[in-house]
Amino acid sequence: MNDDIQTSAEALEGAVLHEVHTDPDASKPDASVLKKPDGPKSPSRWAYERLILYIQNFEKQLDNEHEVAMGFAGGDTGVIRIEGMGYFDPDIITFYGTDPTGAKTQLVQHVSQLSVMLRALPKQVAAAEPNRIGFRLAADLDTPDVTT
Repeated sequence: MNDDIQTSAEALEGAVLHEVHTDPDASKPDASVLKKPDGPKSPSRWAYERLILYIQNFEKQLDNEHEVAMGFAGGDTGVIRIEGMGYFDPDIITFYGTDPTGAKTQLVQHVSQLSVMLRALPKQVAAAEPNRIGFRLAADLDTPDVTT
């Protein structure tokens, strides 16, 4: 019998939910019933960490009047101002933010469907400083080097 084959229940038990938001009081799904896997990084963790690198690099090129936003290919999802990002092992990436009208937005996407475009949007008028989510996301990682 092959020990690598898992039932869907076993796969769920090994799942991990991880999220970071610009608003520390943002509600998050309760994943306390899930255990962390002891093995190698999942596809969702790899995608999450690589997206952080792209977001950080993009933000370094922005002036103080702009913030990063994401556009999503393959549908009418549009553009959201990034306020949070997370992953749900083994294969889901989540994006949180607001759309151009200010409506709260959440996109849940399978890593095999991932296709995003980073865009610069004018910062929100009420904010004194632009919001730099990429550095907040990276600070939350377990290791300083997101490539390991």
